[in-house]
Amino acid sequence: MSRLELVARGAWEFVVGDDWRIALGVVVALAVTSVAADATASVWWIMPLATGLLLFRSVWRASRPSGER
Repeated sequence: MSRLELVARGAWEFVVGDDWRIALGVVVALAVTSVAADATASVWWIMPLATGLLLFRSVWRASRPSGER
């Protein structure tokens, strides 16, 4: 395995980790923050809100019995 492939796999594991939904949610939240920053002055609250929602959803999904996933 080449060093470039090892670095790419390491970066993927660091960013995505165990749940690709969280990584996608963060990317979407950053995009929304970027678009909103161009339109309005105060957008500081978007990332904390997105983080809380993503955390809640992740814990909710993990706490369900395995048959309901």
